[in-house]
Amino acid sequence: MKLRSIAGAAVGAVGLTAVANRVLAGRAGDLESPLDGESGTYRWRGFDIAYTEAGDPDDPDLLCLHGVNASGSSHEFRHVFGDLAEDYHVVAPDLPGFGRSDRPPLLYSGPLYATFVEDFARDITEDATVLASSLAGAYATAAAESVEFAELILVCPTATTFPGRRAWLRTAFRAPLFGEALYNLITSKPSIRYFNADHGYYDEDNVTDDLVDYQWQTSHQPGARYAPASFVGGFLDLDIDLGSALSNLDEPVTLVWGREASITPLEGGQKLAEAADARLVVFDESDVQPHVEHPGQFVRQVLRDALDPDAAEIEIEEPGESTEPEE
Repeated sequence: MKLRSIAGAAVGAVGLTAVANRVLAGRAGDLESPLDGESGTYRWRGFDIAYTEAGDPDDPDLLCLHGVNASGSSHEFRHVFGDLAEDYHVVAPDLPGFGRSDRPPLLYSGPLYATFVEDFARDITEDATVLASSLAGAYATAAAESVEFAELILVCPTATTFPGRRAWLRTAFRAPLFGEALYNLITSKPSIRYFNADHGYYDEDNVTDDLVDYQWQTSHQPGARYAPASFVGGFLDLDIDLGSALSNLDEPVTLVWGREASITPLEGGQKLAEAADARLVVFDESDVQPHVEHPGQFVRQVLRDALDPDAAEIEIEEPGESTEPEE
């Protein structure tokens, strides 16, 4: 009798989990473009890739590549997109498996994204300046070996997130019931708010309800867990030495860092700038997203008046300068 009761409880728990998963998926609804501009679709390897463009097509191209996380999308550029469009023809795609792009149940990988960036840049842009954050910075670096860019502007770039690869964790997140429940837990609104406040933003006041709502919605689109499953498993990393790869490029490289960055500390950015012979721009009172926390200053100093060393609350180190942090 006891065994029968346990079995019944287990079946009931599975049923409740399935219902909860369906309810959450149903609440997300269709995802609207977070950027003001014209929406387009790029067909790539069977994917429909959503992108937004704005600005005069005769202006220089600027390709914006968002960072990779469970709630990643072109929403990351919402505060700078309009200002950038005053000087550039700006194009911002949602990477495959994220945002409004298709999210089929593939085994996503770092080389897949590097190839996507290469193909998208070649087909949609011409001699573009690239603004990319986090892992997308590594993908852009790899693509630059085959595609000519005008410049790379990389925000807290990294080629490695989690040490090693964990196929078991990727498999767990992809599982039909348990994986959905686990994924829904880490992409709940309290979790999203916590992760943003803990290692996304220096100022917790920037973690607004609108931000959390959009990130929750994008992370609960159909198929949303498959690309993040590869991310937490370590499969979206690239097997490259980022400093060496950047130093081998002909394009000028600017690295942008938040002084209070926790996941990718400034010390690592200084070492990367030295290895890559790159210019380093450091923003005070910012974590890993200075373009989100200080959008006006970011556009003005990094893309318009990048060589002005007298800007308030900003430190610029040219290649070859000392990279010792300030006390």
